[in-house]
Amino acid sequence: MSQHNIVGSEAFDRRPFVIIRSLRSGGLRRRKARTVMAFMAGAAVMLAGGVVAAVVAFGPALAGG
Repeated sequence: MSQHNIVGSEAFDRRPFVIIRSLRSGGLRRRKARTVMAFMAGAAVMLAGGVVAAVVAFGPALAGG
């Protein structure tokens, strides 16, 4: 059987965990910002690729076809 360090009714307390409150939010904020920047960079690359593909596909028709 596993052992737990639950004392009294703390498992059913409605207070948030102290461990969660004591963590610094800077690491999470940096990770979220890095994810957003990676997503924006990927979107920019896809947009540029779409523009290049459109120019290749419709370029001859627009140039004088």
